Amino acid sequence: MKSNSISFLFLKTFLAFLLMVCGVFQQAWALDPFTIEDIRVEGLQRVEPGTVFATVPFRVGDTYTEEKGTQAIRSLFGLGLFKDLRIDIKGSVVTIAIEERPIIANLDFVGTKEFDKDALRKALREVGLAEGRPFDKSMADKAEQELKRQYINKSLYGAEVITTVTPIERNRVNLTFSVSEGDVAKIKEMRIVGAQTFSESTLLGQIDLGTPTWLSWYTKSDRYSQAKLNADIEILKSYYQSRGFLEFRVNSTQVAISPNKQKITITINITEGERFVVSGVRLEGYFLGRDDEFKALIAVKPGEPYNINQVTQTIKAFTDFYGNFGFAFARVVPSPEIDRATNRVVIVLQGDPSRRVYVRQINITGNAKTRDEIVRREFRQMESAWYDGYRIKISKDRLIRLGFFKEVEVDTREIPGVPDQVDLSVTLTEKPTGSLQLGAGYSSAEKVFVTFGIQQDNVFGTGNYLGTQISTSKYNQIFQLNTTDPYVTEDGVSRSLNYYHRSSIPYVDQGGNYRLVTDGAGIRYGIPFAELDTVYVGTSIEKTEIKPGSNIPASYLDFAERFGFTTISVPMTIGWARDSRDSLLTPNSGNFFRLNSEVGEFGDTRYTRSGGQYQQYIPITKQYTFAFNSELDLGQGLQGRPYPVFKNYSSGGLGSVRGFTAGTLGPRDVTGLSVGGPKKFTLNTELLAPMPGGGNDKSLRLYAFFDVGNVYGETEKMDFGLLRTSVGVGLSWISPMGPLRLAFAKPERFFPGDRMQRVQFQIGTSF
Repeated sequence: MKSNSISFLFLKTFLAFLLMVCGVFQQAWALDPFTIEDIRVEGLQRVEPGTVFATVPFRVGDTYTEEKGTQAIRSLFGLGLFKDLRIDIKGSVVTIAIEERPIIANLDFVGTKEFDKDALRKALREVGLAEGRPFDKSMADKAEQELKRQYINKSLYGAEVITTVTPIERNRVNLTFSVSEGDVAKIKEMRIVGAQTFSESTLLGQIDLGTPTWLSWYTKSDRYSQAKLNADIEILKSYYQSRGFLEFRVNSTQVAISPNKQKITITINITEGERFVVSGVRLEGYFLGRDDEFKALIAVKPGEPYNINQVTQTIKAFTDFYGNFGFAFARVVPSPEIDRATNRVVIVLQGDPSRRVYVRQINITGNAKTRDEIVRREFRQMESAWYDGYRIKISKDRLIRLGFFKEVEVDTREIPGVPDQVDLSVTLTEKPTGSLQLGAGYSSAEKVFVTFGIQQDNVFGTGNYLGTQISTSKYNQIFQLNTTDPYVTEDGVSRSLNYYHRSSIPYVDQGGNYRLVTDGAGIRYGIPFAELDTVYVGTSIEKTEIKPGSNIPASYLDFAERFGFTTISVPMTIGWARDSRDSLLTPNSGNFFRLNSEVGEFGDTRYTRSGGQYQQYIPITKQYTFAFNSELDLGQGLQGRPYPVFKNYSSGGLGSVRGFTAGTLGPRDVTGLSVGGPKKFTLNTELLAPMPGGGNDKSLRLYAFFDVGNVYGETEKMDFGLLRTSVGVGLSWISPMGPLRLAFAKPERFFPGDRMQRVQFQIGTSF
């Protein structure tokens, strides 16, 4: 004990002595303020001296203090350009000695298969690591974590990243990230616990994530990511809350990964709550004195189970209607009044229009290629006018329909200090608008064929269309050139010019060396009458030459002997189209309607032809869609002349009645060839369903179909007893080469002589 006391006393004495010495030296080292006569910078290689002088808080002639020196070191380090630095004082001269950080000369990746290297470089740039920037070890650590995060988002939890730093001349370094990606972690099991009203399998069928299926390689639905799980949770909430379960909630989600980081188990714990029925809807707040008009927008239906989708639809309709009168910041808050005794609920909609505003400016970003005026001419909301939500919506829709942009976002931004004005920020993400097609092949009918096509929907950013196509084979040669100016006038009238040359043997299966040669050029104007409605008018001139040869169809020979082997036609066209489909490639709702008429009153032919088409898409569920298509085309000769045989319609095959060989339905001439006719009727119905194992992916779907149709001669009545019918199933895939359709058909009603083809395949068709 005595020895310990002596040791402690000695330690206290030593520490006191040490503190006294430090105090003496501190007084000796303390720097007295002085006037700076010169400032020198040493060690710079790439950084400009002006950068250093502009950063330090003193100049020549200023008084130097320790506080200023400390502040200078802190500010210089804050630039992120220097690895080390110090300030030396000699007399009245301040010397700043600097060691610059090395510059990243090159970034490279080894072992990356899942990601493109440019995508990884972009991800690292966002955390401050890029070629040409200063480097330090902390950045490399951040880069490794960012790369691992990117791989985790792809369900590659076992990915390892090793950074190699290689110094090179002129204080530069090369960075190499060696990646061991490992195997993809897949969802082994997915559970939803707490469901009582609906089966677990029903709920799992609503969400996108799931256990592996035979199509998981395509859909990647068995790969976990937090973003996908969050989206699926919202899907579950919507599913329950659209079926009366107002108080449904997700209590927790557990994601467990196996020790080898290859298998994931996801458990979602839910509480359904009680099911409520809507007993009424009440409005509170200020509705611009237009209460009846707002009530007409209510989608919530009393007497039915509570439906969050109807509430959301109503709120959107209310805020949009407020916006039509300039109230850009209107708020509509739903407040349910619940009667738990009867499980009924009253939806109270509290409306607050806030303030009315003008649009000061419309700012457009992201259009690197497309000219600014091409975007602005699609806007129906004007600058310096009242904010109009409806006009903004249709402006956005018009930009989307251009097809030039992958994404179009329109945001309303307040102007600080100006409460009655806003700016609209239009953010565009452009996409490639040109395509090049080059192909060659062989078929038993066409022998060797070569095709070439090039088109640009947005030539030089002008919004104009330019396209050409060349196709040549033993039996068919085609050359087409088309151009469209969508705004030949300021009012949005479009003008299309086209030239075409076609030389073909229509019925190659019969052999022969006759030919049908057509040269033509035309002009067409499109006149917009409404946002979805356009009327088309145009005219063209065509020269058609029937070149006789072996096996020429009798109908062709008969027409040529009566009216000549060369005919000139001057058809005039008029048409109307409306398109409200939600997608051109994978429509799920909306319709398409078309009417068109063509009259040949001048030249060597006298005829008229008119047609109409109607398509309707009806969503049955989230995954199933019913589609309906009908077409009726009629033509006849005028002034006692027959309908030109080379203007005949044809039917059979994909695009009309599947299961029958393309172009073989309808009248035949004396040689037995199907030559088509001037009257055509087609009816298609389809039920589209997801590919088993494909989840909710709509780019790859199965469909079942029922087709009806036929072609009739000019003197024939349209006898529906002669309609051909077929049923079958098919595959629809939005492939990188274009929409692909494969059909397996069984003709149900057919007649002697009909030519059938049970398997049919085509790219670039619908129905």
